[in-house]
This record gives sequence, C-alpha cells and structure tokens, in this order.
Amino acid sequence: MPYDNSNVFARILRGELPCYRVFEDANVLAFLDAFPVANGHTLVIPKLTGYSDLSELPEEAAAQLAAVLPRLCRAVKAATGSDAVNIIQNVGAASGQAVFHPHFHIVPRKEGDGLIKFPASRSSMLGAEEAKPVAEAISGALSKI
Repeated sequence: MPYDNSNVFARILRGELPCYRVFEDANVLAFLDAFPVANGHTLVIPKLTGYSDLSELPEEAAAQLAAVLPRLCRAVKAATGSDAVNIIQNVGAASGQAVFHPHFHIVPRKEGDGLIKFPASRSSMLGAEEAKPVAEAISGALSKI
C-alpha cells in the first residue's frame, strides 16, 4: 500500500493536528491515543514518513523506535499505576492496522481488566514434521529480502 501523506500521524508530525505528547526526540514521537482503550494508552511513531508499516521501515528507524519502548513502558506503568502493559504492533489491514504509518501501542493493563487476551495456544507442541517446512520457507524468504 503506498504511503498516504494525509494519514493522521503524518498530519500530527506536520503540526496540522494536535496531540498530547509524552515523549519526543529527533526520531520518535510518543503521544496519547485520541481514542484510548485504557487510561494512558500511548502511541509511539517514527518521525520518518513514507512507510506504511513496520515491515517497510528501514532497520535503523525501527531500531530507534525499539530503543525508546522500554523507558516508555516503565513511564506508562508508573504514571497509570498499571500492573503491566501490552505492546501492540499491527502490520497490515488484516492484522487490525488502521493508520498506515508504523506505530506501536503501549496499552496499560490491570489484573482482570478484560481488555486484550491473546488466544490460548494449541494443546500440542509443534513437531518437526510441521515446523521444518515453515522454518525453511521463512529462512528462504529472509535470504531474498
């Protein structure tokens, strides 16, 4: 999907839309989600534009995002009194991505809040017969990317 310069995050970066900033450096901006699922729900975006999702982002820009996540998680937990956080990153519409600019969600969690629950793992462990072809396919794809 081609990058849309009119997406909400690009507009925030250009100062066309307001946001409640919680962190900013030369490469990254973090701000409160305008439609939070929990108090303190924070979005972390690269300032670099032109990329629709994390899989398109240059590795250096992805590393800059990842570098600030631990500190932001600690700050969100401390500020909200949460027990934990989910870090959510969707890549593509089928995964739930709605704004096509790379971003991470930091969602504060409290025990029993019922917000997000990862589906239960299957009951049987992955075996070699099933795993080897998938592992080889992924390794092969990596060598071509």
